[in-house]
Amino acid sequence: MNLVSKSPQPRPGILDIAAYVPGKEHAPGAAKVHKLSSNETPLGASPSAIEAFRKAAFNLERYPDGQAHALKDAIAAVHALNPANILCGNGSDELLGLLCHTYLGSGDEGIVTEHGFLVYKIQIMAAGGTAVTVQERDARVDVDAILAAVTERTKIVFIANPANPTGTYIPVDEVRRLHAGLPASALLVLDAAYAEYVRRNDYEAGLELVSGNRNVVMTRTFSKIYGLAGLRIGWMYAPRDVVDAVERVRGPFNLNAPAIAAGAAAIRDQAFVAAAVDHNLTWLSTITEALQAIGLRVTPSVANFVLIHFPEADGKSAEEADAFLTSRGFILRGVRAYGFPNALRMTIGSQEANEGVIAALAEFMGRK
Repeated sequence: MNLVSKSPQPRPGILDIAAYVPGKEHAPGAAKVHKLSSNETPLGASPSAIEAFRKAAFNLERYPDGQAHALKDAIAAVHALNPANILCGNGSDELLGLLCHTYLGSGDEGIVTEHGFLVYKIQIMAAGGTAVTVQERDARVDVDAILAAVTERTKIVFIANPANPTGTYIPVDEVRRLHAGLPASALLVLDAAYAEYVRRNDYEAGLELVSGNRNVVMTRTFSKIYGLAGLRIGWMYAPRDVVDAVERVRGPFNLNAPAIAAGAAAIRDQAFVAAAVDHNLTWLSTITEALQAIGLRVTPSVANFVLIHFPEADGKSAEEADAFLTSRGFILRGVRAYGFPNALRMTIGSQEANEGVIAALAEFMGRK
């Protein structure tokens, strides 16, 4: 018997994927670390969610509810939706991947934008599709550029609204115009991970667009304003046909029982959400104005982070600023992979963290 000495090989295209690299967490040598690299809320989780999580610990020997009914019902009650149009996942990342594996195959195309969330491209390629990247305009989704890129092979279009890492958004009229220009066979996925933070009259997360159409999906997360990033909870609102199709590839117990319980409690505590929104609005404007005053350009943001651009001058680059901040215990996010080689993304943190970054960057820029 002849044995060929060859290891298993991934299918073509897998090794072409650039693995996602999360924000760093450590600042060696710093007495205290403020992690502002992952858009986590400084307020933590709702006390109601924490208590629900603790109670769930007494039944860990049991499988979770495979349909996450308690979580779906809570989401439906808060947003006035039909639970049958809701599907929950292990973070919205899982749902993005499930949509790609359900609707994409070899030869199909998925459209992403220039500075869009890197997971979109990863999941498109992992499903065997081709990722088509279109340019943005002033760090904003460009509807005309997307429509110009649509072909008969286009099966899915991803936009984050608000966008990450820019914090910009496009108004609902532009989202509707985008949808109107797409073929009925193309799925429009609206990633609204930061929707709860937006307070603009011309913004909508996508609920109405989903309700009135058969080819629109909106995804949301509990990782940001709800403070449950460690539990990995996401959900999508979609037409019944889409929910039915994705259910056929979803794992049977993709959400654990403590996550279901904590998520249901968290979304019902809207007073806690309101406090998080107030904190964010206050510091979003304060940080933006303070950084602009010391000579840094900040992309206007409606989310819980700001994109800070550094000057093209020796000793003042984003890389050097990152090292300077890290040495003082402030961890921001480098965004070179997103097409911003000379910028850092800063999550809105606690008062101590925010004031500390402002002071450190003032020193870095020679304004202190």
